[in-house]
Amino acid sequence: MARIQIPLDVLTSRLNIQDRFAGFRNTSISSRFANMRPVSEFLDFKRLSKPANFAEVQSRVNYNLGTFSSNYAFVFVLLSIYALITNPLLLFDIVLLVAGLWLLGRLNGQDLTLGTFHATSSQLYTGLLVTCGLLFIIASPFTTVLWLIGASGVVIIGHASLMDKPIDEAFSGEAV
Repeated sequence: MARIQIPLDVLTSRLNIQDRFAGFRNTSISSRFANMRPVSEFLDFKRLSKPANFAEVQSRVNYNLGTFSSNYAFVFVLLSIYALITNPLLLFDIVLLVAGLWLLGRLNGQDLTLGTFHATSSQLYTGLLVTCGLLFIIASPFTTVLWLIGASGVVIIGHASLMDKPIDEAFSGEAV
């Protein structure tokens, strides 16, 4: 039986995904959020409409992902914060790991001695890794990440496909 090979570039070339991520990597956070569109334009309910066909969906998604990319990044950040707040064990594990690494970094590689207790820096790092690793497994981070991918995909792609182009942009591609 022969293997079926699906060329991924044929599937992804219409959405221009590679060029979108190339621009995202080259920008800083401050310049990324500097070109946010106003909320009144982002949530303009007068421009919400059902697309007629899949070609119109692709056209809208291509336009809106470029226009509202900073707004969509902000929505993703808000959903990430919500996901961490609703999973307090994962939030505690992340805070514990960051605080533990910061405190161990303050030791500058020296051993920790508290009274009669003596621990080397490698023992402290191992204890932190084991503790945070077990908490990480219990906190179900994969479920949280999958929820975040699904929720942001539904919200962002849903908004991008339902938000119609402005009238001046709708006619810019046609010859006069």
